[in-house]
Amino acid sequence: MAVARVLLLLSGRPQSVSFAQSVCGLLGAGPGLGPWPTYCSLKRGRLVLSNRPFPDAFARLPLQVRSGTSEGSEWSKIGTGTGWEHGESLGVRTSGSELPMNRGVDLGVATILQSSDQTVLLTRRTRNLRVSPNLWVPPGGHVELDEELLDGGLRELWEETGLQLPQGQFSWVPLGLWESAYPPRLSWGFPKYHHIILYLLVISQESQQQLQVRIQPNPSEVSAFMWLGPNIAAAVSATEDGTETSTFLPQDLPSSILAVELKENGEAQPLVLPTSTLLQTTPTTVEDKERISTGTKFALGLWLQHLHSVTPPSGEGGAYVDAGSSKEEQNMNPLDPTQGCGK
Repeated sequence: MAVARVLLLLSGRPQSVSFAQSVCGLLGAGPGLGPWPTYCSLKRGRLVLSNRPFPDAFARLPLQVRSGTSEGSEWSKIGTGTGWEHGESLGVRTSGSELPMNRGVDLGVATILQSSDQTVLLTRRTRNLRVSPNLWVPPGGHVELDEELLDGGLRELWEETGLQLPQGQFSWVPLGLWESAYPPRLSWGFPKYHHIILYLLVISQESQQQLQVRIQPNPSEVSAFMWLGPNIAAAVSATEDGTETSTFLPQDLPSSILAVELKENGEAQPLVLPTSTLLQTTPTTVEDKERISTGTKFALGLWLQHLHSVTPPSGEGGAYVDAGSSKEEQNMNPLDPTQGCGK
C-alpha cells in the first residue's frame, strides 16, 4: 500500500484506513445525520483524525459524509470489515475484485476563497474529467506528501484559477471535513475514489472585482466560474441531499445569476446561469448533470456559520480565530491559533 495519507487515532495509536472502510464509521459516527465533531492534525501531508482530543490536534472540525438518503445513511454506518458490504442490499455486485484493496483513503483540500465584499468563488469542472465532471466546486485537489495545508490550498487555487494572493493580505481558517466517494451513489457502482476533503476558508482583503480581473482559469480543469453571495449560498446549502428544502428557500431568489464561461478557444464570455441549476441534488442515474456538489453545499453552510460569527481583522495573514463565542465555535475553530499549520 502507498504511504497512508489519512490516519485514525484509535486506542492511542495512529492507524491507516483502508480504501474500503468508512472513516466516519471507524470514528464511531452514530445513525444520525451528522456532522460529527472530529479532532485533527496535519503534518507533512498526513491527516490524523480522532473523536477525542489529542496533544497534536490543531482543530476540532465537523466531519460529514453524504447522508439523508438510504445509500448515504447506509455508508455512514459502515466502519469495519470490507466496509462496503451494504452495497449488496442496494443491488450492487459485491465482488472484492471491484474494490482497490491495496489503497488507502486519499487526502484533498478545497479552498473557499472569500472576497472582501463577502462573496465566494466556485468553479465548474470540465466535462472530460474522470471524477465529478461538470460539477460546481471550490478550487481543490490532492494535498501533496510533505505539503502543509495552506500551501496545498493556495497551490490548487493558483493551478486552477491563476490567482496568487499577496502575502499579508489574507487570513485563513479550516472549516470542516467531508468524506467523499466517487461515484457518489452505490447504485452507480462501487467507489473508485475515496477521499477526506478538508475545506479551507481563505479570506482575501481584495474585492471580488479586484480578484476577478486576475483570474486565468486552467481550461483543462475549469470550464466556468462564478461568485456566490450569502443569500444565494444559503439557498444552495439548504438543498443538500436529504434535507427538506421547501421551508428554507426564500421567495425573492433571482431566477439566474451571472457567471463567466470559457469558450473552446479559451476566451471568456458571460454566462447567465439559471438559479435552479444551483439547487439540483444528486441525480439517481449516472450522468454529468450540472449542479453544485453535495460536499460543496456542506462547505457553504459552514462558511455562512463562520461569516455570521466572525469578523476577520484587516492587515493580517495566517490563521485567524475569533475570540468570541458562537453556536458552532466548538466544531469549527482551531483549538490554538499558534498551532495552525501552513505559512
